[in-house]
Amino acid sequence: MTAPDFRLLPAGQVELHDARRRRHWSVELEPFELGVVPVSRDQYAQVMGPGESAVFSPVVDLSWMDAIRFCNTGSMMDGLEPAYVLDEGSATWQTGASGYRLPTEAQWEYACRAGTDGPHYGPLELIAWTADDRVEEPQTVGLRQANAFGLHDTLGNVWEWCWDFLDPARYGNYRVFRGGGFADKRRNVRASTRRGGAPGMSHSDVGLRLAKGAFRTQQAAQGWSALADTERGTMDGPLPLGWPPQQS
Repeated sequence: MTAPDFRLLPAGQVELHDARRRRHWSVELEPFELGVVPVSRDQYAQVMGPGESAVFSPVVDLSWMDAIRFCNTGSMMDGLEPAYVLDEGSATWQTGASGYRLPTEAQWEYACRAGTDGPHYGPLELIAWTADDRVEEPQTVGLRQANAFGLHDTLGNVWEWCWDFLDPARYGNYRVFRGGGFADKRRNVRASTRRGGAPGMSHSDVGLRLAKGAFRTQQAAQGWSALADTERGTMDGPLPLGWPPQQS
C-alpha cells in the first residue's frame, strides 16, 4: 500500500486512570511510531480489496477484528512481520514483531496529549471536527491543526480503535476506541474519554490509526500486559447496579 506517514515519538510517561476501580497510575513508554493521520478509505481499499480509491477521509464501519486483519495484511504487503496471530475471532499480539498494529491505550493517550495535561491539546474549533461543525460524515484527514508531535485528528473526526480491553469485568471482550468523532459534542471529545465495542462490531464513526514498534518483552508492552487483562477481568463481590457484563 502507499507507505503510511509515521512519526517517531520519544520515550515518555503518561498518567492513566480506571474510573471503576478508582485507580490512577503512570506508564513509562519506550519510543514508538504512530501514523500522522488515521487510515484513509483509499489506504484501506489498497490493502483489503475493492473500495473507494482516492478518498482521503478516514475509513470507518470496520470492526476491531477488521482493523487487526488490515494491520496484518498491510504488514505482509509491505514486507513486515505481522504483529498478530489470529485464532477464531481473537488475536494475540506478538510484541517483538515489526509490523503494523493498533496502538495500546497508553500509547494513544500519550500521543494525543503530546506533552499537554488538559482535555485538549488546543482549541477544539482549530484541532478537531465535532458536532459543532455540523458535518454529516468524516472529513478529509489532516485539515485541522496538528498537535506538538505533528499528529492530526487524534481528537474529533473519528474515534480510533486501540489494542486494549475496555473493562473485562464489566464489558467482557469489548475493545477500546478513543478520541471522539465528528458527531460528538465537545464534552466527549477529550484526551481522557474512553469508549468501546465488541470486536465484531462496526460503527459509522470509528476507524483506526497505525502504530509500529517492536519490544523485547512478551505478553507485556507499552502499558499493556496479558496478566493485567486477567486481573481486570475479575471482580470481588456483586457488580455495581447498572453494570452488567456485556457480551458480543
